[in-house]
Amino acid sequence: MTDDIAHLSAFELVDHYRQGVLSPVEATLACLQRIDDVNPALNAMNLVDADGALAAARASEERWAKNRPIGPVDGVPTTVKDLVLARGWPTLRGSKTVDPEQPWIEDAPAVARLREAGAVLIGRTTTPEMGWKGVTDSPLTGITRNPWDSGRTPGGSSGGAAVAAATGMAALNIGTDGGGSIRIPASFTGIYGLKPSYGRVPAHPLSPFGTIAHVGPMTRTVTDAALMLQVIAQPDRRDWTAFPYQPENFLAAVQGDVKGVRIAYARTIGDYPVDPEVAAGVERAAATFRELGASVEETTLPLTEASDVFFTHWTVGAAAMMTMIPEEKHELMDPGLRRMAEAGARIGTIDFVKATMARQRLGAAMNQFHETYDLILLPAMQIPAFEVGHDVPSEGIYKDWPDWTPFTYPFNLTQQPAASVPCGLTASGLPIALQIVGPPHGDAAVINASRAFERAQPWPMPDPS
Repeated sequence: MTDDIAHLSAFELVDHYRQGVLSPVEATLACLQRIDDVNPALNAMNLVDADGALAAARASEERWAKNRPIGPVDGVPTTVKDLVLARGWPTLRGSKTVDPEQPWIEDAPAVARLREAGAVLIGRTTTPEMGWKGVTDSPLTGITRNPWDSGRTPGGSSGGAAVAAATGMAALNIGTDGGGSIRIPASFTGIYGLKPSYGRVPAHPLSPFGTIAHVGPMTRTVTDAALMLQVIAQPDRRDWTAFPYQPENFLAAVQGDVKGVRIAYARTIGDYPVDPEVAAGVERAAATFRELGASVEETTLPLTEASDVFFTHWTVGAAAMMTMIPEEKHELMDPGLRRMAEAGARIGTIDFVKATMARQRLGAAMNQFHETYDLILLPAMQIPAFEVGHDVPSEGIYKDWPDWTPFTYPFNLTQQPAASVPCGLTASGLPIALQIVGPPHGDAAVINASRAFERAQPWPMPDPS
């Protein structure tokens, strides 16, 4: 029964609270029990605030008893990635270089909005150091494992949030995505992950990786992601890069369909190979959209410049971040992050400006592309989850994490909304996912298409117990 409660969606939890058949305290206790049961083996949570969560749950319970919830997620168990500020909790960023003994008095915008809406903040999820790579292990917290196969990585950098969602540790989970960090682990763990349009969800402080870094929801269902986005997309004046707030009903998008929607289907980007089982799953997903009434046309994407452009932006961001850390602490850091920062330090100003101009070309090309197509379908990842404890797969020619994530980071450069949507399992039982991409500010269209697919092809959750 406890496991059943822990796996309820946020939407179901709120409905149960409203009907009086379940309380926020019961739901919180169920999630805390789930953490006790599975987190020791998976290492998704690096901070659990049981006392604070139960206090918040009791306050929520009192509000529901009076039928006076303060927001649409009142009483819903929620986690916060360890890159995102949360009042009262250290934000250690997976790093031994951050001093936990300092005032932690500020909520990031997404955390503030969720807290104001009554969410029960349970704890922090693991991340690689500074969120720098596509798997989740760090010098501080060690290795986070995939609930479908503990010998595999859950991906990263929001790997802890993905595992928390997949296993019922919390219904709502805050992730960040600077090159695929929501969509990579969503794909590897079989959950739904949405990278909203840049500026849709305010951030503070801004990432050292600049305007390629997004904040978004990681959940078990599309409806929960829409519900969460409804809350965290509210304005916050601390983020001057966020676009002007315009109230939008993302929950209404989950009621739509895709009849007549013009969809571009890309088997790959450039000449990157795709695992045959992944390719077959995404091909079936494209066929499903045709059956649902969408117009699906196979095409190529104008993103061949993206690799070099992203590498420049990412490594320069890493180099800038490294300058904020005392040099005597550098030896405590992940060697891979230090190597990436060293590569960024060697990039000159002129080359960075050229990369910025190339990024502008990519964005303009994709804007023009969307004059013909409403949405894009392509693989979220070119491979399923690989062996845990490695930054890159042992099979294939890979040097750094961007080499095996070629389908995610282009849409950080162009700032488009993009979701990872489960679309099946490999023969060995590992999740695979398609990616649904919309035009800038087309978040509702991505949610709508994601929900249409979810209705047509529901996805399972793992049982790591």
